[in-house]
Amino acid sequence: MYKPKDSSKSPRFCGMRTFMRLESVKTTDNVDFVIVGVPFDTAASNRTGQRYAPQHIRDFSVLLRPYNPEQEINIFEYCSGVDYGDIDVIPGNIHKTYQNIADELDKILQKSLTPIMMGGDHSITLGHLRAFAKKYGPVALVHFDSHGDTWDNYYGEKYMHGTPFRRAVEEGLLDVDHSIQIGMRGPLYGPEDIQEQRDLGFKVITMKEVRKLGYENVMKQIHERAGDKPVFVSYDIDFLDPAYAPGTGTPEVGGPTSYEGLEYVRGLDGLNLVGFDLVEVLPSYDSGDITAAAASSIIYEMMTLIALKKRRNQENTIRANEKFAKQ
Repeated sequence: MYKPKDSSKSPRFCGMRTFMRLESVKTTDNVDFVIVGVPFDTAASNRTGQRYAPQHIRDFSVLLRPYNPEQEINIFEYCSGVDYGDIDVIPGNIHKTYQNIADELDKILQKSLTPIMMGGDHSITLGHLRAFAKKYGPVALVHFDSHGDTWDNYYGEKYMHGTPFRRAVEEGLLDVDHSIQIGMRGPLYGPEDIQEQRDLGFKVITMKEVRKLGYENVMKQIHERAGDKPVFVSYDIDFLDPAYAPGTGTPEVGGPTSYEGLEYVRGLDGLNLVGFDLVEVLPSYDSGDITAAAASSIIYEMMTLIALKKRRNQENTIRANEKFAKQ
Protein backbone atom coordinates (compact mmCIF):
# COMPACT_ATOMS: atom_id res chain seq x y z
CA MET A 1 0.00 0.00 0.00
CA TYR A 2 1.60 3.25 -1.17
CA LYS A 3 0.68 6.50 0.55
CA PRO A 4 2.30 9.91 1.24
CA LYS A 5 4.88 10.55 3.94
CA ASP A 6 3.39 11.85 7.19
CA SER A 7 4.37 15.52 7.31
CA SER A 8 3.73 15.63 11.06
CA LYS A 9 6.71 13.29 11.42
CA SER A 10 8.85 14.23 8.42
CA PRO A 11 9.20 17.95 7.54
CA ARG A 12 7.82 18.94 4.14
CA PHE A 13 11.16 20.41 3.07
CA CYS A 14 12.91 17.03 3.47
CA GLY A 15 13.37 14.51 0.71
CA MET A 16 12.90 14.46 -3.05
CA ARG A 17 9.93 16.39 -4.40
CA THR A 18 7.04 14.16 -5.48
CA PHE A 19 3.36 14.89 -5.78
CA MET A 20 1.89 15.09 -2.26
CA ARG A 21 5.06 13.34 -0.99
CA LEU A 22 3.96 10.06 -2.56
CA GLU A 23 6.57 7.37 -3.08
CA SER A 24 8.57 7.86 -6.27
CA VAL A 25 8.12 4.40 -7.77
CA LYS A 26 7.64 3.58 -11.44
CA THR A 27 5.32 0.67 -10.79
CA THR A 28 1.89 -0.63 -11.77
CA ASP A 29 1.76 -3.17 -8.94
CA ASN A 30 -0.33 -2.67 -5.79
CA VAL A 31 -1.57 0.77 -6.86
CA ASP A 32 -4.93 2.20 -7.87
CA PHE A 33 -3.65 5.41 -9.45
CA VAL A 34 -0.41 6.95 -10.68
CA ILE A 35 0.60 10.60 -11.02
CA VAL A 36 2.49 11.10 -14.29
CA GLY A 37 4.32 14.19 -15.54
CA VAL A 38 4.28 14.99 -19.27
CA PRO A 39 6.64 18.01 -19.57
CA PHE A 40 6.11 18.89 -23.25
CA ASP A 41 5.53 22.51 -24.33
CA THR A 42 6.77 22.97 -27.88
CA ALA A 43 3.25 23.02 -29.32
CA ALA A 44 2.26 26.15 -27.39
CA SER A 45 1.28 29.17 -29.49
CA ASN A 46 2.03 32.02 -27.07
CA ARG A 47 3.97 31.81 -23.80
CA THR A 48 6.08 28.69 -23.27
CA GLY A 49 7.62 27.02 -20.25
CA GLN A 50 4.86 24.51 -19.43
CA ARG A 51 7.59 21.84 -19.47
CA TYR A 52 8.46 22.97 -15.96
CA ALA A 53 4.91 22.61 -14.65
CA PRO A 54 5.04 19.03 -13.30
CA GLN A 55 7.87 19.86 -10.92
CA HIS A 56 6.31 23.22 -10.04
CA ILE A 57 3.06 21.50 -9.08
CA ARG A 58 4.94 18.82 -7.14
CA ASP A 59 6.80 21.51 -5.17
CA PHE A 60 3.59 23.06 -3.90
CA SER A 61 1.69 19.79 -3.43
CA VAL A 62 3.70 18.90 -0.30
CA LEU A 63 1.07 20.91 1.63
CA LEU A 64 -1.70 18.45 0.79
CA ARG A 65 -3.00 16.06 3.47
CA PRO A 66 -4.73 12.69 3.05
CA TYR A 67 -8.15 13.56 4.51
CA ASN A 68 -10.47 15.52 2.22
CA PRO A 69 -13.03 17.27 4.45
CA GLU A 70 -15.17 18.45 1.52
CA GLN A 71 -15.72 14.85 0.38
CA GLU A 72 -15.39 13.34 3.88
CA ILE A 73 -12.88 10.67 2.94
CA ASN A 74 -9.29 9.72 3.68
CA ILE A 75 -7.97 8.93 0.22
CA PHE A 76 -5.40 6.42 1.37
CA GLU A 77 -7.79 4.35 3.43
CA TYR A 78 -9.16 3.21 0.08
CA CYS A 79 -6.42 3.88 -2.47
CA SER A 80 -2.77 3.21 -3.09
CA GLY A 81 -0.92 5.58 -5.39
CA VAL A 82 2.55 6.63 -6.46
CA ASP A 83 4.30 9.42 -8.28
CA TYR A 84 5.25 7.53 -11.44
CA GLY A 85 7.67 10.22 -12.58
CA ASP A 86 7.76 11.90 -16.00
CA ILE A 87 7.31 10.46 -19.46
CA ASP A 88 10.37 11.10 -21.63
CA VAL A 89 9.23 13.67 -24.15
CA ILE A 90 11.11 14.79 -27.27
CA PRO A 91 11.31 18.61 -27.36
CA GLY A 92 10.29 19.83 -30.79
CA ASN A 93 9.06 16.43 -31.98
CA ILE A 94 5.41 16.09 -31.13
CA HIS A 95 4.84 12.82 -32.99
CA LYS A 96 7.63 10.92 -31.22
CA THR A 97 6.37 12.44 -27.98
CA TYR A 98 2.87 11.14 -28.73
CA GLN A 99 4.32 7.68 -29.27
CA ASN A 100 6.21 7.82 -25.98
CA ILE A 101 3.05 8.95 -24.19
CA ALA A 102 0.91 6.21 -25.72
CA ASP A 103 3.52 3.52 -25.03
CA GLU A 104 3.92 4.48 -21.37
CA LEU A 105 0.20 4.88 -20.71
CA ASP A 106 -0.46 1.54 -22.37
CA LYS A 107 1.58 -0.18 -19.63
CA ILE A 108 -0.48 1.61 -16.98
CA LEU A 109 -3.87 1.04 -18.58
CA GLN A 110 -3.20 -2.66 -19.15
CA LYS A 111 -3.42 -2.96 -15.36
CA SER A 112 -6.72 -0.98 -15.34
CA LEU A 113 -5.16 1.73 -13.18
CA THR A 114 -6.28 5.35 -13.25
CA PRO A 115 -3.53 7.72 -14.40
CA ILE A 116 -3.54 11.44 -13.64
CA MET A 117 -1.28 13.35 -16.03
CA MET A 118 0.32 16.72 -15.34
CA GLY A 119 1.24 18.72 -18.45
CA GLY A 120 2.75 20.29 -20.35
CA ASP A 121 0.71 22.16 -22.96
CA HIS A 122 -2.69 20.91 -24.10
CA SER A 123 -1.34 19.20 -27.22
CA ILE A 124 -0.33 16.23 -25.05
CA THR A 125 -3.97 15.24 -24.50
CA LEU A 126 -4.12 13.76 -27.99
CA GLY A 127 -1.44 11.26 -26.93
CA HIS A 128 -3.41 10.48 -23.78
CA LEU A 129 -6.61 9.89 -25.73
CA ARG A 130 -4.88 7.55 -28.17
CA ALA A 131 -3.89 5.32 -25.26
CA PHE A 132 -7.31 5.47 -23.62
CA ALA A 133 -9.16 4.71 -26.86
CA LYS A 134 -6.94 1.67 -27.36
CA LYS A 135 -8.00 0.42 -23.92
CA TYR A 136 -11.64 1.50 -23.74
CA GLY A 137 -12.67 2.38 -27.28
CA PRO A 138 -13.87 5.94 -27.94
CA VAL A 139 -14.21 7.69 -24.57
CA ALA A 140 -16.50 10.47 -23.39
CA LEU A 141 -14.64 13.73 -22.80
CA VAL A 142 -15.40 16.18 -20.01
CA HIS A 143 -13.31 19.22 -20.89
CA PHE A 144 -12.88 22.31 -18.67
CA ASP A 145 -11.19 25.15 -20.54
CA SER A 146 -11.55 28.72 -21.70
CA HIS A 147 -10.81 27.52 -25.26
CA GLY A 148 -12.33 24.70 -27.27
CA ASP A 149 -9.00 23.57 -28.77
CA THR A 150 -10.78 22.41 -31.91
CA TRP A 151 -9.05 24.68 -34.41
CA ASP A 152 -7.95 22.95 -37.60
CA ASN A 153 -4.41 24.35 -37.51
CA TYR A 154 -2.04 26.98 -36.16
CA TYR A 155 0.39 28.52 -38.66
CA GLY A 156 -0.48 25.65 -40.98
CA GLU A 157 0.47 23.07 -38.32
CA LYS A 158 -2.14 20.42 -37.50
CA TYR A 159 -0.68 19.38 -34.15
CA MET A 160 -0.65 22.29 -31.69
CA HIS A 161 -2.14 22.95 -28.28
CA GLY A 162 -5.19 24.51 -29.92
CA THR A 163 -6.00 21.49 -32.12
CA PRO A 164 -6.02 18.25 -30.04
CA PHE A 165 -9.76 17.71 -29.86
CA ARG A 166 -10.37 18.17 -33.58
CA ARG A 167 -7.64 15.59 -34.24
CA ALA A 168 -9.15 13.31 -31.58
CA VAL A 169 -12.54 13.44 -33.31
CA GLU A 170 -10.94 12.80 -36.71
CA GLU A 171 -9.07 9.79 -35.29
CA GLY A 172 -12.22 8.34 -33.70
CA LEU A 173 -10.84 8.58 -30.17
CA LEU A 174 -13.87 10.34 -28.68
CA ASP A 175 -17.51 9.44 -28.25
CA VAL A 176 -18.64 12.95 -29.14
CA ASP A 177 -22.30 12.18 -28.49
CA HIS A 178 -21.33 11.86 -24.82
CA SER A 179 -18.67 14.59 -24.69
CA ILE A 180 -18.98 18.09 -23.27
CA GLN A 181 -16.84 21.24 -23.11
CA ILE A 182 -17.34 23.82 -20.37
CA GLY A 183 -16.09 27.37 -19.80
CA MET A 184 -15.32 28.78 -23.26
CA ARG A 185 -14.95 32.55 -23.29
CA GLY A 186 -12.86 35.46 -24.54
CA PRO A 187 -12.32 37.04 -27.96
CA LEU A 188 -12.60 34.77 -31.02
CA TYR A 189 -11.81 35.02 -34.71
CA GLY A 190 -15.53 34.73 -35.39
CA PRO A 191 -18.76 33.06 -34.22
CA GLU A 192 -17.83 29.98 -36.21
CA ASP A 193 -15.16 29.10 -33.60
CA ILE A 194 -17.77 27.97 -31.06
CA GLN A 195 -20.08 26.63 -33.75
CA GLU A 196 -17.31 24.41 -35.11
CA GLN A 197 -17.05 22.74 -31.69
CA ARG A 198 -20.76 21.96 -31.87
CA ASP A 199 -20.50 20.88 -35.50
CA LEU A 200 -17.88 18.32 -34.44
CA GLY A 201 -20.52 16.88 -32.09
CA PHE A 202 -19.54 18.37 -28.73
CA LYS A 203 -22.05 19.82 -26.31
CA VAL A 204 -20.64 23.24 -25.41
CA ILE A 205 -21.49 25.33 -22.36
CA THR A 206 -19.79 28.72 -22.64
CA MET A 207 -18.83 30.65 -19.53
CA LYS A 208 -21.71 33.04 -20.14
CA GLU A 209 -24.06 30.07 -20.16
CA VAL A 210 -22.39 28.61 -17.06
CA ARG A 211 -23.22 31.80 -15.15
CA LYS A 212 -26.83 31.76 -16.33
CA LEU A 213 -27.37 28.06 -15.64
CA GLY A 214 -25.63 27.86 -12.27
CA TYR A 215 -23.52 25.07 -10.83
CA GLU A 216 -26.25 22.48 -10.21
CA ASN A 217 -27.64 22.71 -13.73
CA VAL A 218 -24.18 22.56 -15.31
CA MET A 219 -23.32 19.43 -13.33
CA LYS A 220 -26.65 17.88 -14.28
CA GLN A 221 -25.89 18.44 -17.95
CA ILE A 222 -22.39 16.96 -17.57
CA HIS A 223 -23.77 13.81 -15.95
CA GLU A 224 -26.60 13.46 -18.46
CA ARG A 225 -24.21 13.92 -21.37
CA ALA A 226 -21.55 11.47 -20.18
CA GLY A 227 -23.99 8.84 -18.94
CA ASP A 228 -22.29 5.56 -18.07
CA LYS A 229 -19.58 5.83 -20.72
CA PRO A 230 -15.88 5.67 -19.80
CA VAL A 231 -14.96 9.31 -19.11
CA PHE A 232 -11.66 11.10 -19.60
CA VAL A 233 -11.41 14.50 -17.87
CA SER A 234 -9.15 17.16 -19.37
CA TYR A 235 -8.70 20.28 -17.25
CA ASP A 236 -6.87 23.29 -18.67
CA ILE A 237 -5.83 25.56 -15.80
CA ASP A 238 -6.92 28.59 -17.85
CA PHE A 239 -10.50 27.45 -17.15
CA LEU A 240 -9.94 29.45 -13.97
CA ASP A 241 -9.93 33.22 -14.03
CA PRO A 242 -6.34 34.52 -14.22
CA ALA A 243 -6.86 36.19 -10.84
CA TYR A 244 -6.79 32.63 -9.46
CA ALA A 245 -4.42 31.09 -12.02
CA PRO A 246 -2.08 33.73 -13.46
CA GLY A 247 0.54 31.16 -14.41
CA THR A 248 -0.73 30.02 -17.79
CA GLY A 249 0.03 30.67 -21.42
CA THR A 250 -3.25 32.04 -22.79
CA PRO A 251 -5.23 33.53 -19.89
CA GLU A 252 -8.83 34.67 -20.40
CA VAL A 253 -10.58 36.91 -17.88
CA GLY A 254 -14.10 36.25 -16.65
CA GLY A 255 -13.62 32.68 -15.47
CA PRO A 256 -14.44 30.72 -12.30
CA THR A 257 -12.81 31.21 -8.92
CA SER A 258 -10.50 28.52 -7.56
CA TYR A 259 -13.29 27.33 -5.23
CA GLU A 260 -15.68 26.99 -8.16
CA GLY A 261 -12.99 25.22 -10.16
CA LEU A 262 -12.63 22.63 -7.41
CA GLU A 263 -16.39 22.21 -7.08
CA TYR A 264 -16.69 21.26 -10.74
CA VAL A 265 -14.23 18.42 -10.17
CA ARG A 266 -15.96 17.28 -6.97
CA GLY A 267 -19.26 17.20 -8.83
CA LEU A 268 -17.95 14.55 -11.24
CA ASP A 269 -18.35 11.86 -8.58
CA GLY A 270 -20.56 9.08 -9.90
CA LEU A 271 -19.29 9.18 -13.48
CA ASN A 272 -17.36 6.24 -14.91
CA LEU A 273 -14.03 8.05 -14.63
CA VAL A 274 -11.05 6.32 -16.22
CA GLY A 275 -8.40 9.06 -16.48
CA PHE A 276 -7.52 12.71 -15.99
CA ASP A 277 -5.11 15.35 -17.12
CA LEU A 278 -4.34 18.89 -15.99
CA VAL A 279 -2.44 21.09 -18.43
CA GLU A 280 -1.08 24.55 -19.27
CA VAL A 281 0.44 25.58 -15.93
CA LEU A 282 3.26 28.03 -16.65
CA PRO A 283 5.54 28.54 -13.62
CA SER A 284 7.35 31.66 -14.86
CA TYR A 285 4.10 33.66 -14.70
CA ASP A 286 2.87 32.14 -11.43
CA SER A 287 2.84 34.97 -8.91
CA GLY A 288 3.16 33.65 -5.37
CA ASP A 289 2.55 30.04 -6.50
CA ILE A 290 -1.18 30.82 -6.85
CA THR A 291 -1.52 28.62 -9.91
CA ALA A 292 0.45 25.76 -8.39
CA ALA A 293 -1.83 25.89 -5.35
CA ALA A 294 -4.91 25.62 -7.56
CA ALA A 295 -3.43 22.94 -9.83
CA SER A 296 -2.25 20.69 -6.99
CA SER A 297 -5.66 20.98 -5.31
CA ILE A 298 -7.46 20.09 -8.54
CA ILE A 299 -5.30 16.99 -8.91
CA TYR A 300 -6.00 16.19 -5.25
CA GLU A 301 -9.73 16.31 -6.00
CA MET A 302 -9.15 13.99 -8.97
CA MET A 303 -7.44 11.55 -6.59
CA THR A 304 -10.37 11.87 -4.23
CA LEU A 305 -12.79 10.85 -6.98
CA ILE A 306 -10.82 7.62 -7.41
CA ALA A 307 -11.06 6.94 -3.67
CA LEU A 308 -14.80 7.68 -3.63
CA LYS A 309 -15.36 5.27 -6.52
CA LYS A 310 -13.37 2.55 -4.77
CA ARG A 311 -15.23 3.07 -1.48
CA ARG A 312 -18.55 2.87 -3.29
CA ASN A 313 -17.51 -0.36 -5.01
CA GLN A 314 -16.43 -1.85 -1.69
CA GLU A 315 -19.72 -0.88 -0.05
CA ASN A 316 -21.69 -2.36 -2.94
CA THR A 317 -19.73 -5.61 -2.63
CA ILE A 318 -20.42 -5.79 1.11
CA ARG A 319 -24.13 -5.21 0.56
CA ALA A 320 -24.25 -7.83 -2.18
CA ASN A 321 -22.50 -10.37 0.05
CA GLU A 322 -24.86 -9.62 2.94
CA LYS A 323 -27.85 -10.05 0.66
CA PHE A 324 -26.48 -13.34 -0.64
CA ALA A 325 -25.83 -14.58 2.92
CA LYS A 326 -29.46 -13.96 3.87
CA GLN A 327 -30.78 -16.01 0.96
